Amino acid sequence: MKVTIERATLLKSLSHVQSVVERRNTIPILSNVLIEASTDGQFRMMATDLDLQIVDTVAAQVEIAGATTVPAHTLFDIVRKLPEGSQVSLTAAEGKMLVVAGRARFNLATLPRDDFPMIAEGELPTHFELPSETLKQIIDKTRFAISTEETRYYLNGIFLHVTDDAQPALKAAATDGHRLARVTVSRPEGAIGMPDVIVPRKCIAELRKLLDEVDGTVAVSLSASKVRFDLGTAILTSKLIDGTFPDYSRVIPTANDKLLKLDPKSFMQGVDRVSTIASEKTRAVKMSVENDKITLSVTSPENGTAAEEVSGDYSGPSFDIGFNARYLLDILGQIEGDVVEVHLADAASPTLIRENDKAPALYVLMPMRV
Repeated sequence: MKVTIERATLLKSLSHVQSVVERRNTIPILSNVLIEASTDGQFRMMATDLDLQIVDTVAAQVEIAGATTVPAHTLFDIVRKLPEGSQVSLTAAEGKMLVVAGRARFNLATLPRDDFPMIAEGELPTHFELPSETLKQIIDKTRFAISTEETRYYLNGIFLHVTDDAQPALKAAATDGHRLARVTVSRPEGAIGMPDVIVPRKCIAELRKLLDEVDGTVAVSLSASKVRFDLGTAILTSKLIDGTFPDYSRVIPTANDKLLKLDPKSFMQGVDRVSTIASEKTRAVKMSVENDKITLSVTSPENGTAAEEVSGDYSGPSFDIGFNARYLLDILGQIEGDVVEVHLADAASPTLIRENDKAPALYVLMPMRV
């Protein structure tokens, strides 16, 4: 194989694929990126961790077509350090790949392409398109709530499902048992009858990185076990989490009758300030709610106490409720408007947080004892 490609093009393509490759691998071929060059000038790179696979295709000058695999992170580091604007020549033969750019020469060991594993997609019967901005919104407003607890593996992703309400919708939800985030968007054409799926955390992270370079729409194809995202030059394919997501709608409160309206920015800054002295373990912040006055306070046996008043709009019975400051800040960081609605019931019941009843996103936060 012999190919010449511009450094910037190669670096961008490599940055897409190399992040899928795990740093530690017991199977040597999984540390490599598959490189294929065809006579029509297509230069294709692929990386996988057996659950997630990414393919990126760009144009290059192909003198001799062929395919090989080289260590992904090593090649990425080499290309990153090459001079800007240089032309990179890749020549593979007899178990080696020669990388030449200007006066720099590198000789890398290769492994045969026939050993490289591929994810068999099988049939992907559901196809629809989503604007890249919508997909970004779905990910950004839910992924902070994805659980990292491996024992509850079915919570380690974003749950996507469609509903046939009066306004047919596509809903995305994530929860770790302490907080829940849900985004509702209108159901795209072609998503009718879509199976309920859980997209894994690593796939979500890679997809979000790629979305920054996509304008327009993203084609989504899926079955009950696999999903594929078509992002222009890159195609991301992932296995889905094989498990049942809990019926999260049961924890969304419908009868929280105490409404508190706040400015999300000043509320967020107040929580952030008082939580400075909260103990690392609990991060508990107490919220005392009275008529149009909210007092945030923290009492820490090792650090002392802190309190701050935040103005808000509230006219109900006064009471105290406690929250984990980090969870509350994660949610408030997603509020884009000038007002956040906090729907409260009592100190022990889940609290509903949203911008308003028309907002696509809503959040549920479990209180803490303080």
